Amino acid sequence: MGTRKRPGLNPAALLPLVFAGAVNAQEEGRETLDTLPDITVSAPRLERDIYATPAAVSTLNQREIRRGEQGVRLDESLETVPGLYIQNRNNFAQGQRISIRGFGARAPFGIRGLHIRVDGIPYTLPDGQAQIDSVDLAGARQIEVIRGPSSVLYGNAAGGVIDITTTDGRYIRQSPVIGLQAGSHGLRQVNLQAGGEQGDWHYYASGTALHSDGYRDQSEVEKYLLNSKLGYRLDNDRSVSVLLNLLDTPKAEDPGGLTREAAEEDPSQAWRFSRLLDAGQSVEQQLVGAHYRDGDFAAGAVDVRAFYSWRDFEQQLPFPGPSLINYQRDYFGGGLEYSRDTELAGRPLTWVTGLDLGWQQDDRGRRSVDADGNITGVTADEYQQAQSTGVFLQGEWLLTNAVALSGGVRHDRVALEIDDDFLADGSEDNGERTFREWSGSIGLSFRYRPSHQLYATVGNAFETPTFTEFARPDGGGGFNPNLEPQQAWNYEVGARGLFDNGVEYELALFSANVEDELVPFENSDGRTFFENAGRTSRDGIEAGIRWPFHSAWTATSSVTWARYRFDRFEEEGDDLSGNELPGLPGVLWHGGLAWQGLGGRFAEVGAHYEGDFYADNANTESVDSHWRFDFKVGDSWRLGGDNSLDLYAGVRNLLDEEYFENVRVNANFDRYYEPAAGRTFYAGIELGF
Repeated sequence: MGTRKRPGLNPAALLPLVFAGAVNAQEEGRETLDTLPDITVSAPRLERDIYATPAAVSTLNQREIRRGEQGVRLDESLETVPGLYIQNRNNFAQGQRISIRGFGARAPFGIRGLHIRVDGIPYTLPDGQAQIDSVDLAGARQIEVIRGPSSVLYGNAAGGVIDITTTDGRYIRQSPVIGLQAGSHGLRQVNLQAGGEQGDWHYYASGTALHSDGYRDQSEVEKYLLNSKLGYRLDNDRSVSVLLNLLDTPKAEDPGGLTREAAEEDPSQAWRFSRLLDAGQSVEQQLVGAHYRDGDFAAGAVDVRAFYSWRDFEQQLPFPGPSLINYQRDYFGGGLEYSRDTELAGRPLTWVTGLDLGWQQDDRGRRSVDADGNITGVTADEYQQAQSTGVFLQGEWLLTNAVALSGGVRHDRVALEIDDDFLADGSEDNGERTFREWSGSIGLSFRYRPSHQLYATVGNAFETPTFTEFARPDGGGGFNPNLEPQQAWNYEVGARGLFDNGVEYELALFSANVEDELVPFENSDGRTFFENAGRTSRDGIEAGIRWPFHSAWTATSSVTWARYRFDRFEEEGDDLSGNELPGLPGVLWHGGLAWQGLGGRFAEVGAHYEGDFYADNANTESVDSHWRFDFKVGDSWRLGGDNSLDLYAGVRNLLDEEYFENVRVNANFDRYYEPAAGRTFYAGIELGF
């Protein structure tokens, strides 16, 4: 199958249209600040109104995250965000693959290239990898998504930011709340939440138990999660809180990838070695964190955070050979921030400075198994240590009442070290790499009306290979000496606003150039390794609109149109310059139509379109585009006093479309595909007291 080239996309050519449209659209009506919705974002470090933020930021509130949803995976909420692409909904052993503007798409499993934060705690490790299996979606209160490279904010692996805030006792309206859910393929989920305030104390706890047989063979999952918070107000300015997060996943099976022919023959089947080896993983994790805030410290405010996490992990990959891995991980760190409002040249200046620290210690092993699952020997035994230190300064200077200049600078030191304890060859193979990186950004915001904004920003970002990605294809220990961090420059202009009739819009044009892009490939044993591509580029347009055209009806739409390509790349003597980056559709669209009746009655239909793309660097394996439709409905009743009953139900893939929920980039033996389930149903009940 030959390669295809999409026509070039030049965002700069569209700038005059963007700005003209933003200024001239809907001239009638003048808003005042008193009539604007209170939308505050904090993920960009400086807490401020969204219409004063010079970046592509999307926010989702508790209702948007949870109403009528299963609360199992992040894609249920985030697939409406332009510029964000999520694959792998149902393989709990591999985790969801999330990319923002193409950053993170290379991950064979889990999350790479993005910075994930939950309640102020970084879930992205010092080496750049992240797991989100312990996120409490049942208690999620707000999610903020920063689209585009943001190393100046959070350092390594910040091609985009997802910041999740879970609720606490100050926001609980009912306690306890009991949720029960069931659905197709043996889905069963139970959730219990309780919380409240008592004097200066507030408390919250959420426990969830999940079981699913899965659509495909060898895809059963059993998972238990507890998330709790306890806070105390010392006085009007000072407070302290602690949180505890516990995860136990005794079983998460992995059905593996299939060839196209096998997927068409029986999409529910598992790869034969997945069954023979009982592929999958088990995980235990405990995390504890603390936060102290003083809102009146040295004429400013200070925030201090500390956390500690322990994770015990074992996974059998779906192929014989060196495929049984395990590690015990200690991850701990903290941060200090000081923010202040002052003046410069008689104009308001807000700034924040701080320090981020993180330590990662993995005691990691790998064993070899035969085709029957028998352990045949030890192939790796090493102790991995990573330390990250970041110092940052950011500020916003209000030049006029409508124009603000923002800027930031950050320095990161990331030190990676491997102590090799595998002495089969009679010698140790240790190694260490240290990276010192500067990041910066500058942005200009023009708030030409209280709820309408134009902005432009430029910044750079870096991303080191993770310990797993540093593995040497030749089988040796230590670090792959041919692998280097990737560097990115991001350019962006955008607009957002809210009209008097309730219409909200956002538009962003972006261009990112990446040197030494990290690209995966598989060897003959089925293991994934990484190499640097010379240069890649990402150019695109993101747009979203929300239109409440009737008191009971709201229409939404978001679209991403982008081009991701290799500008300079040779692989095994083949010049792949000009090819598209694999695993990334050039077009994504989401549309929704929601009806809100009296009380809590609602109905909503969603439509999703995913354009075609390639599964390999050579652009020889094409993945077709597809449509998917979803539907959900629910109602709520008051049972007297504060008691309530909520019922909801939903259908995913309403038209029973055949498509792939995950494509394994550059997979060996043509096993690229993980088929999605057909039409699936779920229903739930929630009792609040």
